[in-house]
Amino acid sequence: MTGNIYGENFVLVSFGESHGSCVGAVVDGCPAGLRISEEDVQKELDLRRPGTSIVTTQRREEDRVEVLSGVFGGFTTGAPVAMLIRNADKDPKAYLEIQDKPRPGHADYTARVKYGGFNDWRGGGRFSGRITATFVMGGAIAKKLLMDALGVEILAFTREIGGTRVGDPTIEEIRRNRYSNEVRCPDPEVAERMKKEIIGIRGAGDSLGGVVECVALNLPVGVGEPVFSSLDSDLARMMLSIPAAKGVDFGSGFAAAGMKGSENNDPFFYEGGKVVTHTNNSGGILGGLTNGMPLRFRVVFKPTSSIASLQRTVSMSKKVDTEFRVPGRHDPTVVPRAVPVVENAAALVLADLAIRGGFIPPVLEGGR
Repeated sequence: MTGNIYGENFVLVSFGESHGSCVGAVVDGCPAGLRISEEDVQKELDLRRPGTSIVTTQRREEDRVEVLSGVFGGFTTGAPVAMLIRNADKDPKAYLEIQDKPRPGHADYTARVKYGGFNDWRGGGRFSGRITATFVMGGAIAKKLLMDALGVEILAFTREIGGTRVGDPTIEEIRRNRYSNEVRCPDPEVAERMKKEIIGIRGAGDSLGGVVECVALNLPVGVGEPVFSSLDSDLARMMLSIPAAKGVDFGSGFAAAGMKGSENNDPFFYEGGKVVTHTNNSGGILGGLTNGMPLRFRVVFKPTSSIASLQRTVSMSKKVDTEFRVPGRHDPTVVPRAVPVVENAAALVLADLAIRGGFIPPVLEGGR
C-alpha cells in the first residue's frame, strides 16, 4: 500500500489503522533547534479527539501522544521525529458484518477488491478518518515551526453545517471563538443553531456535511513552487487527502465563475511601504505563490457515510442484494473535528514549501 508519504523537504510518513494497535507519524526534514514538546503535539490532538462532545462520535480515545525520537533536551535534533498514539477503545466485533456487506459511501468494497481481501477492514482500517490523527501529529510540529521561524498563524473554523452558515467573522472573532463551542464556529449564535441541527439529524439516524474555512496570516511573498508544486495545487492535494473532503476553493472560489475580471482582480496599492491589495479574491495566491495577503481557502466535507438508517447494499458471499444498518460509533457530521485537521494539514504543506523555498533554514537560530 503506497501513498502514505507527503512532502519533499518536510516529509510526513503516516501509518496505522483505525482498530489496530496504534496510529502514528514520522516527520523527516524538520530543522534542528525547534523547541517542541509532547504537550505541543497533545494540545492539537485534543482538539480532534473523539468522545468529547454530543455532536461527535462516542468512541473514547485518550489519544495520548508518545514522541519516540528526534527530540532531545526539548529541541528537535534534525533527525526524524517519530510519534504514535495507541488505540484503546477498540470494538472490531461491531464491524464483522462489513466483511461481507460493504457500507455505502465507504471504501470497504474498493479496498477489498484492490487488496484481495487482505486489507484491515475493522472500522475502515487504513481508510478511516482516524488516520487524520497522524496529520495532526505531523502538523503540530509544522505549526510550531511556522510560528517560531516566520510568525505564521493558521486559523480554521466551521463555515457551514447542513446549510446553516456563518457570515464573515473578523480574524479576532475567529481567533477568540472558534474553539469556544462544540461545533468550532466563531459566531456563538450560529454555533447554537448548528448544534441543534446536528442533534436533530443524529436522532433521525442520518448525518450532515459542511464547510471548513482556513486562513493563514503573515506568510512571506513567494511561498510555492510553480508549476506542479504551486501552493494551491499542493494544498488541494493535501485537503482532498482528508477522508470525506470533496472540494477545495480559494479566495472568491467558485463564485469567480459568475464575476467579471474587473470584479475578481485584486488592485495593488502601497501601505506603509508594502505592496498589498484592496481585495483578496485570489485568496493570497498568485501564480501558485503567496502574495503577502492572508491565505484563505475552504474545504467541503460530505455527510458522514456511516448512518444509523437502514441502507441498501449487497452480500458479497451470497451475491445478492440486501439491507443493513451500519454498526459502530460515528460522527453525525465530521466538520467540527475536521477543523483542527485542516489547520494542521495546511501547516504540513506550508512548512514543506517554506523550507523548499529557503524561507526556513536547516538549523534555527536562537533555539538555545
